[in-house]
Parts: sequence; C-alpha cells; structure tokens
Amino acid sequence: MSQRSSQRDAASRAASDAASDAANGVTIHPSAVVDPGAELAPGVIVGAHAVIGSQVTLGGGTEVMPGAQIQGPTVLGRENRVYPYACIGFDPQDLKFDPEDESRLVVGDRNQFREFCTVHRGTGFGGGVTTVGDDNLFMAYCHVAHDCHVGSRTIFVNNATLAGHVEVGDDATIGAFSSVHQFCRVGAHAYIGGYSVITMDALPYVKTVGQKPACYGVNVIGLRRKGFDRVSIRRLQDAYRTFVTSGLNTEQALAEIRVDLGEHEELAHLIEFIDSAKRGVIKTLPGKRSGRGEGEAG
Repeated sequence: MSQRSSQRDAASRAASDAASDAANGVTIHPSAVVDPGAELAPGVIVGAHAVIGSQVTLGGGTEVMPGAQIQGPTVLGRENRVYPYACIGFDPQDLKFDPEDESRLVVGDRNQFREFCTVHRGTGFGGGVTTVGDDNLFMAYCHVAHDCHVGSRTIFVNNATLAGHVEVGDDATIGAFSSVHQFCRVGAHAYIGGYSVITMDALPYVKTVGQKPACYGVNVIGLRRKGFDRVSIRRLQDAYRTFVTSGLNTEQALAEIRVDLGEHEELAHLIEFIDSAKRGVIKTLPGKRSGRGEGEAG
C-alpha cells in the first residue's frame, strides 16, 4: 500500500469516527486522543490535543479542554469542566503503589478543575479510591493526592495541596498555597487561611490559619453565605469559646457543650469530629505555642 493510500485510509477512518461521535452527541477535536476503552456520554466535549485514556467514563455535558489529560480507571459525573493542562486520574505519587492493585478515582457532578490541577487515583493499601463530590472548585495548580476524600461545594484556592489520605468536609475552603498533612481532616465549613500548614485536624466551622496554625474564631462570614441563621452561628460561637478559649481540657469541654448547648445538628457534628480525631485537633490560640490541651485533642 502506498503512503498516499495509507494517509487517505487514516483520514477516512478519522472522518468516520468523527461522524460516529457526532451522531452520539459527542464532540471530539480531530487532534485529541481518545482511547477506544473510554466511555463518553452524550454532550461530552473533548478539546484539541486532550488525551482520554482507557477505563475513563465521562458523564453527559462534561468538557475536557485543550491539552487536559484524564487517565483511568476514572469516573467523572455530569457537567464537569477540566481546564487546559489539568491531569486527572493519574497514578499515585507513592513509592509503595503497585500498578496491579485496585486504584481508581470517582468524581461527582459540576466540578471545575482549573489549569494544571492534579488529582490522583487511590492505592491498594489506602482503600483503592480517591473521591471528589459535587460542585467543587479547584483553582490553578491545586493537588489532590491518593486516597483523599473531598466532599461537596468546597473551594481550593491556587496551589492548595492535599497529601495522601486527607478528608475534606462539605463547604470547606482551603486557602492559597496551603498544605494538609497526610491522614489529617478538614471539617465541614472550615476555612483554612492562605499559606497554612495543617498537621492535625482542622475544626469544622472554624477559621484555622498559619504555618504554625491557630484558631481565629468561627467562620461567621462563610456560615452566613451558606444560609446559617444568627441563632445557629451564636450557638457555634459559644461552643468554640468552651472548647478553645475556656482552658478546659477536651473531655471537660465536650461535656459542657453537651450539657449547656443541647442537641443540635451542627454541635453534634462538631462533637463527633473531635471525638473521632486520630491525629488530634488544632485548638491553639493566636500567639500561643501549641501543646497538650491547646493544639491537641485529649
């Protein structure tokens, strides 16, 4: 077969594939590379020079922009947007990772992964899966490592970084250039200030800031934006004062919160979060050195 004939055949196959994709409601740029093992739902758009690997499933309305890459096993739900040069679903950055282990990434709906974001699959020894919920915004250069579990409606500001096995609750904000140590948790509605280094669990509803992190009160502005009423916010402020500023140890503070503030959903979540801490929780006050009873639970 002549070179010209081979080129014509290749062009014919590409045109046929493009026609088939168009008939299925999928738009793929001619320069994109899509593995035959990928599953693309109607409404998916794949931009120029994007790469979609094997065992990747993209939900309807998801857009993969020019130069972005997604490897599998990875599932993205509906209406996600993967911006140029983001790398989603790649192997974990862990020397213990065995390619033969079960390893996958599961992402919900309507997430935005901005330029140069990286999100890695799980590891066999860490549960095998990294998960991301719905309606999250990951700004440029953010990183979500293996076996992390990110809730919904979170905001990761530029260069925010999660080490492996981190959990981030719903509606949390991770500030620019902040990092979260492996196996730590960031509670729901927490606010992590820019350039912070989180080496223990960051309390729900609370602002935690600093390279030697300290608590700066309840995240009032964030809670108001999420629809919390004044009574609920005041209740959380009272619990914060009891737990962080009263000088009581963790057991005494939690007992007082249970007695004085009654049973409320947000307080029940706060108490459960503290009780279940394995690395301790950050409760240091600004200007104080962390220590037993200040920086740790227990």
